[in-house]
Amino acid sequence: MMRCWERRGCDEEWMSRCPHNLGNDVCPTECFNVDCFLPTHVVATDFALLLNPDLEYSAAVKECCRWCEHFLTHGPRKGEGAGDPTAMRESMRFLI
Repeated sequence: MMRCWERRGCDEEWMSRCPHNLGNDVCPTECFNVDCFLPTHVVATDFALLLNPDLEYSAAVKECCRWCEHFLTHGPRKGEGAGDPTAMRESMRFLI
């Protein structure tokens, strides 16, 4: 699988500090490649949706997916086998 920094040609400075590149983490919000232009991307405002404890947040590829209504509504639930359990990304989901 091709990585975003390989496909989009990030410079050396960004590659050296990109958490996605270093620790198999999600694309950070400060990356200029993280913007989502899909018609389904809508920023969620419902706290019940945003704080859903049953959602498998580690399945999100980008940080911005964690507050997208589409992902929060249709994303995988815990126990469905999605996500990378070794990535330990879920603990960082509220550091926006």
